[in-house]
Amino acid sequence: MDKEKAKSVFLKIKDFLYEKLFKINDTPQRIAFGFGLGVFAGILPGTGPLAALFLAFVFRANRASALASSLLTNTWLSLVTFLLAIKTGSAIFNVSWPSLKSDWALVISNWHWQNFFSASILKIALPVVTGYLVISLLLAAISYVVLLIILKNSLSINRRRGNNDY
Repeated sequence: MDKEKAKSVFLKIKDFLYEKLFKINDTPQRIAFGFGLGVFAGILPGTGPLAALFLAFVFRANRASALASSLLTNTWLSLVTFLLAIKTGSAIFNVSWPSLKSDWALVISNWHWQNFFSASILKIALPVVTGYLVISLLLAAISYVVLLIILKNSLSINRRRGNNDY
């Protein structure tokens, strides 16, 4: 892909996100809450856009922002959040994170469904799943606060300019 085409794709994505997040006819709180729910669902393994839409429906948050943020975080942050989840879970359960990481890699490389509920798998999976929950909740809360601040500032700037696109 040449530079001009890549720039064009980037600009289209930026415009799409701007339209979907900043021109939504909803309150800043509901938009930011939906975004946070989408980040939460996008980071947790095994969940994603459908879970984000379901959570947004249940909590009456903005579904468009939940969907957009879950699509943004679903695969892009996988490696980073996996390492953070291992480190966080190992700290919570007071186990060595390098050994947890190597045990997890061994489980993945020798995967068999019949071993899924064995005690050794649960001993390895519980810290990682706990780490994912902590990381996803933390990033969801941060994204909620940051987007809420951005949306409120954008709304006040638009009101001062006399632009009522909200």
